[in-house]
Amino acid sequence: MDLGLSEKRVLITAGASGIGWAIARQFVAEGAQVLVCDIDAEAIARIDPGTGVMAIRADVSNSESVDYMFQEVQRRLGGLDVLVNNAGTSGPARPVESVSDDEWRATIGVNLDGAFYCARSAVPLLKEAGGGTVINLSSVAGLFPFAWRSPYSTAKYGVIGLTEVLARELGKHNINVNAICPGNVDSPRMERVFAMNAQSRGISVEEISAAVRNQNSMQRWVSVDEVASVIAYLCSPQARIISGQSIAVDGHTIATEY
Repeated sequence: MDLGLSEKRVLITAGASGIGWAIARQFVAEGAQVLVCDIDAEAIARIDPGTGVMAIRADVSNSESVDYMFQEVQRRLGGLDVLVNNAGTSGPARPVESVSDDEWRATIGVNLDGAFYCARSAVPLLKEAGGGTVINLSSVAGLFPFAWRSPYSTAKYGVIGLTEVLARELGKHNINVNAICPGNVDSPRMERVFAMNAQSRGISVEEISAAVRNQNSMQRWVSVDEVASVIAYLCSPQARIISGQSIAVDGHTIATEY
């Protein structure tokens, strides 16, 4: 099905790998103009120009870096129709009393500050375009409290709050704003989280992995392409009326032990 995204100008943060790269591929396949940013210079360097994806290095937790990125958005895309706030970091997997100030600030900085900085810079461009879409990547950890993940879960709850505020504020400008809440995605980041959890709890990675796989009703991992497909639909003309929603792409989470 043609989603009507041809020539849409799209910015995806943390778009050089994982979920972000899957989102980028999906939009390119639909004919969109896609610019991704990433803090990982090596990941950016691996992007083949033949993919049709433009890329720059940026740190979304730094407002000056975000300002530079949006100068590049203007230069390379000539405006903006879609912002996908995908950038995130896992943060520590330990009891709250062992979380340091730096770990707290770093996790909030990327997951929540970054989404705010990018939205703040994107809104004038979206208004200039006559409307558009903002997608914020939250998590099932923003719908359910995750023990031992206090910085991450708190940040992802905050992303949902930001989404609802922006939807309320920007609807009259023909801008719809939604949050996507992925479950346990089959990705290198999830493997790193399992390793942290296993070390903190004194159990094996295999035990963590087996338990987590059964924490949704469908008893399987979420693929990056499944997340990307939902995002593409929410950015399409068919979904213009959907706004202020937090949509779980998770196979129906029924437990959050890890």
